[in-house]
Amino acid sequence: MADGNTVGGVQITSFANWDNLEKEFVRDGVERVGFRGEDTLLVMNWLQPGMEPGPHSHPFEQIAVIVSGTVRFHVGDETYDATPGSMIRIPPDVEHWGEVIGDEPAMNLDVFNPIREDYKHLVEHQAKDFGEG
Repeated sequence: MADGNTVGGVQITSFANWDNLEKEFVRDGVERVGFRGEDTLLVMNWLQPGMEPGPHSHPFEQIAVIVSGTVRFHVGDETYDATPGSMIRIPPDVEHWGEVIGDEPAMNLDVFNPIREDYKHLVEHQAKDFGEG
């Protein structure tokens, strides 16, 4: 990651390319990386066809954006076939999961605000940008 710009000794810019960050293995067919701002967390997920779905819920609002591939999202009682450019708002505490449709891997960008403490390990590469570590 390149160093950002500074104003009065305070860093104001971060830069990274998700293809160059070390991916976290979540489970077979699922890997992810993270990038953050002051209060917002982005998580890029690489999803492989045949991955085991992982139904879950959490107390965070989530916005999912499909970057490539097709993902069938289950959100509560609703189901959406999401293609590149699709955006889905997932309310807090609603069970949800995705499954890849077809033979093409999918890339799913999740947006969380505020930053999830349980995902902060994904953005350790930015610790110095925020005066941490």
